[in-house]
Amino acid sequence: MAFIDSIKKRAKQNKKTIVLPETADMRTLEAAHKILQEGIADIILVGDKQTIIKKADGLDLTGAKFVDPYDCDKLNDYVSILVELRKKKGMTPEEAKELLLTNVLYFGCIMVKAGDADGMVAGAVNSSANVLRAALQILKTAPDTKLVSAFFLVVVPNCEMGEHGTFIFSDAGLNQFPDARELAAIAESSAKSFELLVEAEPVVAMLSHSTKGSAHHPEIDKVIEACRIVNEECPNLKCDGELQSDAAIVPEVAASKAPGSDVAGKANVLIFPDLDAGNIGYKLVQRLAKADAYGPITQGIAKPVNDLSRGCSADDIVGVVAITAVQAQALDK
Repeated sequence: MAFIDSIKKRAKQNKKTIVLPETADMRTLEAAHKILQEGIADIILVGDKQTIIKKADGLDLTGAKFVDPYDCDKLNDYVSILVELRKKKGMTPEEAKELLLTNVLYFGCIMVKAGDADGMVAGAVNSSANVLRAALQILKTAPDTKLVSAFFLVVVPNCEMGEHGTFIFSDAGLNQFPDARELAAIAESSAKSFELLVEAEPVVAMLSHSTKGSAHHPEIDKVIEACRIVNEECPNLKCDGELQSDAAIVPEVAASKAPGSDVAGKANVLIFPDLDAGNIGYKLVQRLAKADAYGPITQGIAKPVNDLSRGCSADDIVGVVAITAVQAQALDK
């Protein structure tokens, strides 16, 4: 079964409610139509119902819940929640109400905070920074979280590397220049996300332009130190580095560059040394290998809020909604 089909099947087994706030975007409405038809999740669409239905023009949104911030019987409750969350920043009830009425990202996140939705997916028209700012200000970080980070689930067709072509690329969406301890936290979180979503053993490669001392640079030292921290904190997790990307995923290259490594040539969780490398890497694989890339998927927020690339398709949104639903299911355990 294809990865995303497996995720959809799991989402259907314990249906969650996901809010889609960007209803002015046609891709979002197309995705809502598909999600409802497939029974992947219950959907909340933020905005005026008649306006949304008119824009949807022929799409079947039967079964969706429509919530208009300007005609919401819970608005005062949401205002109170937001004021309490932001009181240290001096937010007044008037400011909170204005923000909820004018910013659908904050309105969607407050619905998740209040328990009226299990997760939110946005970013088709809003920047990652804006999506994550709303999520972090309202939902905060999950307990014991060392660092909020973001990854892409990349599924390469006709590929035997990784977990039958499935990889996590991290951090490819949020942290610009992580230090060694932050890089270790990204690796540990990404391994847990891989185990949850792919249901296979994570094999973590800490990537660099060097393999096992083939070059020397302070940035390489950072990767080596991050790997040491992971191995110390998570001794049962397969993690090795520094590894070049070919040594990480190609068995023949691993045999010559990193003999004896239980990770080299088998990695399915790829930890990039900085955001530039991660973002460039996933986009190249997505376009050149015609891979599916779902994300950025966030990890470390108290409840699941996931971002989208602004170049996403409706099917991409469907996939991220299914992933968000599975993340929400995990909070039930």
